[in-house]
Amino acid sequence: MTVPAAGPGGLAVRRWILDLGATALLVTTALIGFWPTFAGPSFLPAAVGGILIGLAIAAVATWRRWGILITTGLTVAAYFVFGGALALPQTSILGVIPTIETLQKLAVGTVTAWKQMLTTVAPVAAVDGHLVVPFLLALVVTTLTASLALRLPQVAWALLPAGVLLMLVIALGTPEPAFPLVQGLVFAVVSMSWLALRQLWAPQNMAVSVSEVDPSRATQMRTRRLLAGVAVLAVAAGTGVAASAVANPAQPRHVFRDVIIPPFDIRDYPSPLQAFRKNVRDEASETLFTVQGLPQGARVRTAVMDQFDGMVYNVTDGGPTSSSAFAPLRSNMAPDAEGVPVTLKFAIDGYRGVWMPTAGELSEIRFEGARAEDLRRGTYVNTVTGTAVATPKLTQGDEYVVDAVVPAVPDDEQLAEVPFGKVALPTSSNVPEELTSLAAETVSGAETPIEQVRALENFLSEGGFFSHGLEGEVLSRAGHTAERISTLVGADQMIGDDEQYAVAMALLAGQLDIPARVVMGYYPDEEQAGEAVFTATGDNVHAWVEVNFEGIGWVTFNPTPPEDQVPNDQNTKPRVDPKPQVLQPPPPPQEPVDLPPTLPDDRESEDESLNLAGIIGAILVIGGISLAVITLLASPFIVIGAWKAAKRRSRRAAARTADRISGGWDELTDRAIDYGARLTPGGTRTEEAEVVATALTVPQVTALAERADAEVFGPTEPSPQDVESFWHEVDGIVGGLGKDAGFWKRVKARLSVRSLVGGTAISNGLQSLKDAATARVRREPGTIKNSTTPPSSESETP
Repeated sequence: MTVPAAGPGGLAVRRWILDLGATALLVTTALIGFWPTFAGPSFLPAAVGGILIGLAIAAVATWRRWGILITTGLTVAAYFVFGGALALPQTSILGVIPTIETLQKLAVGTVTAWKQMLTTVAPVAAVDGHLVVPFLLALVVTTLTASLALRLPQVAWALLPAGVLLMLVIALGTPEPAFPLVQGLVFAVVSMSWLALRQLWAPQNMAVSVSEVDPSRATQMRTRRLLAGVAVLAVAAGTGVAASAVANPAQPRHVFRDVIIPPFDIRDYPSPLQAFRKNVRDEASETLFTVQGLPQGARVRTAVMDQFDGMVYNVTDGGPTSSSAFAPLRSNMAPDAEGVPVTLKFAIDGYRGVWMPTAGELSEIRFEGARAEDLRRGTYVNTVTGTAVATPKLTQGDEYVVDAVVPAVPDDEQLAEVPFGKVALPTSSNVPEELTSLAAETVSGAETPIEQVRALENFLSEGGFFSHGLEGEVLSRAGHTAERISTLVGADQMIGDDEQYAVAMALLAGQLDIPARVVMGYYPDEEQAGEAVFTATGDNVHAWVEVNFEGIGWVTFNPTPPEDQVPNDQNTKPRVDPKPQVLQPPPPPQEPVDLPPTLPDDRESEDESLNLAGIIGAILVIGGISLAVITLLASPFIVIGAWKAAKRRSRRAAARTADRISGGWDELTDRAIDYGARLTPGGTRTEEAEVVATALTVPQVTALAERADAEVFGPTEPSPQDVESFWHEVDGIVGGLGKDAGFWKRVKARLSVRSLVGGTAISNGLQSLKDAATARVRREPGTIKNSTTPPSSESETP
């Protein structure tokens, strides 16, 4: 890329201020999109630092007229020098001085940081090294944008990297936008203002012909154009605000994270109700966990189940109102909850599994201990049901604090005239057919909703018997399949435990369109109630039913018979066969309009859309990683180019003009060596010229060598004009070498290190000694051609 000869003296100061300021605003506006990803401003120091460093590199490189190789080398060096303090302070000494570990992580981070951030559940933590991404983006894009703006006459090219950054931040972020309206307006206003001012300040627009308009008229025209531009921006901003108010997106945006991280699927984890009997049998006396601060009468839940498929009662994927609507942890999860605020501290002992013990309506969960960060990242919460899942699995030593609200428990009088809540629960399947008539018969005498629920509860708790089926107890099979529930209600004696009775009541309620769900958890017995610390064991595990009432919420019911209500010869009561139905028939099935027949097709199309987005995202991610790898691999060649450029500058800037002439000849021979000429160390310029002229077919180097000797050994120092003329001729010959060579030969010459480590290195040293010795004595006039001294006769002696 040709760098125009423009620096602070050639470009107006106000243009520099405009270009650098606009670049900083555009890059900052784009990077603000990382706000939801980091859940706050923790990324801003790294981003702002990268922007300031990038502006400095671009300004200095433009001022000094450095090319792309030196600018790239400075950017790479700045990344490693300042990356420790801005991106990885936790690995640096005093948070500032980079260590070997810091440099290693910065080098590897150019490739791996992208994947680490995308495969981590948002919000990500700054202390985990994720600041490498915003710092690297800010540094590279700012340097590129500012360099293009300062060097090119058309500033529109500088908007391209800034626009790409805006889209990349969106793709690397979360589905929830940061400040979409503000971002869009600021980016558009800054871009249009930048273009307008640069055009207004262009030289052709600043020059005003006195013959055509007077100065006052020109000023009025520029002011009118400026006001018109401001009016256009104001109208555009107002239109954007108005449109955003009525055009909210119907669906969340798709980002790379959705493709790389599979959505959390609760169906990957079996229902805890399946292990109910195992908990009772194997953990009866084992301390599973302890709870501090549990109010009297409150219960600890582990899972809420709302769908039955004939085999198991489980959580579902039925939408945002079901127990499958799990999301990552966040604060203030229950802002509208009413009740008694409590703070519970859980300490895990023998408990194992993904289902987290919690209580009440969850507001916040804070983990403690060595695994706190892993658990925080891997925990999902359903705020509708208060169920939490820790995918890393809880184990001994884990501790966490739960801020929750325990709702008040209403009595039957308060629920006397309250209807059932309108809650959309998933449809159960494979429910035993006999439950329909049994449910209708059981509630035949009930007049209010609460009476119907109490009728179902009492039918099971008073008409059944309790048994875990353990050693020494009456036979009671585990499980809650459709066959097991059918056997329970159809036997002469209903025998079971919480698992069967809770499922049976929920299924009976479902036949009457009563919104009911099954809950599994722990609560203290009468002896433990009210203690400061609740120690949960397998003997405290229970399952119960919750029914929703309009305006009240979910109310707890206990269909399980007391544990001392066991079947024996003195205490048996056969279940009375259902009487013929005498009241209204069971409620008719739901109308077909409520069924979602097109759901599979919609989901299929959505999946196809997500797959397409996933393919595109994967391609872009692979492309970005590949570019980073290529840049890292190309860094040695960047160093080679910078080294050669530094040698050239030192030769051009030598203190003595004669040394600048010598440096010009050395520059020519270095390039000749890169193109394949083999020079003998210690040779004279004439000898070197003969080799170059023969090897590269450049006959004019012979005359240039004679001129160099004449300028160096002449009686007077060469003038600056002589130096410029000599270097101009050197550049012409070097340019001709590249022009006559093919593409790959030019590339090979640019990357060659022969001129750096050999070739003229020894020759230059010997030549310097020879020049110094020769300069001490006056040469014989006429033996060396000189442009300033006429030749003398051959009869003269030294």
